[in-house]
Amino acid sequence: MKRLFLLISLLVLSKFSAQAWATEDQYIQKFAKYAVEEMEKYKIPASITLAQGLLETGGGQSRLAQEGKNHFGIKCKEDWTGKTMKHTDDAPNECFRVYDDPRQSYEDHSVFLSTRKYYANLFNLDMKDYKAWAHGLKKAGYATNPRYASILITKIEKYRLYEFDDTSSREVLYAVLKMYPDLKDDRTFMAQLEPAKMVTKKAKDQVTVEVPYKQTSYAQQQKRVERIKTKAEILNSILIKTHPNEGLRYIVIPEDTNVKFIADKFRVSESRLIKWNELDSDVLKKNDIVFLESKNSAGNTAIYKAESGEDMHDIAQKFGIKLNKLYAKNRMDEGQKPSAGQLIYLIDKKPRN
Repeated sequence: MKRLFLLISLLVLSKFSAQAWATEDQYIQKFAKYAVEEMEKYKIPASITLAQGLLETGGGQSRLAQEGKNHFGIKCKEDWTGKTMKHTDDAPNECFRVYDDPRQSYEDHSVFLSTRKYYANLFNLDMKDYKAWAHGLKKAGYATNPRYASILITKIEKYRLYEFDDTSSREVLYAVLKMYPDLKDDRTFMAQLEPAKMVTKKAKDQVTVEVPYKQTSYAQQQKRVERIKTKAEILNSILIKTHPNEGLRYIVIPEDTNVKFIADKFRVSESRLIKWNELDSDVLKKNDIVFLESKNSAGNTAIYKAESGEDMHDIAQKFGIKLNKLYAKNRMDEGQKPSAGQLIYLIDKKPRN
């Protein structure tokens, strides 16, 4: 009887093992949707993000991934105020970020790449050119391994991760199912495909579209919805630019908004944005320049001829120079406005008359 039970157990175990996925396959099935969601928000190829996650976590098996939900080995840095853990990487007992959920790790990875000037050139690349992105990451110093780019490319091509670059957050689970047809027998996975459950989690930096009820024609209501949606889409598509003045990171506001929205979107505190940009209110107007880091003490050109209607703050933002330094260089009092055509000194101090 014991031998019969053992034989049946071995057969069951054999069947289970035959259907079991390799560790990296399981990782792709679970986290592909996060990579695609981040691609839509930050314009980073999903294939690159997923390949980096696979590599950094060893298919989700690393200590950082399992204990800290940290899938990209992001260290604490001076601006991190969340939970931390010690882990030996390049040096013993280094400080690493700890997240409540892997989704937070994926978004932090996107913010990390999109807000640091070393990676600014990546966002000039074709979003579907995963090879260029892989080599670009290595060139920018993301990893010290000389084979880092080729390792990413190998993983992308081995698992056909480039297919996720052509999908959307609404379709990504169907793309996973197409890649792994046997998932049709997985009740947990298939439950996610039910129409009632196909709800995409709203990202923190999305603008909520609220349409108050008003008894107007359907056509008028639709026009109003579209106008609001358009503004939301414009605000959510803001991309970080690199200023000629020492590569400072900045954005141009495409529609009227406020400091809180920009702070939430780019994970920067409101107080820092106000300080770095010398703002006297939380209102941001269309075409305003907003820096995502502290400006420099000098400009990148010697002098500038002030245009009609410009004030010193406008010029400080245009050239990425601190406002108090600009006043000092031009021997002007705070609040004093330049006249049209006045020469404004940006590097050296204005000569005395």
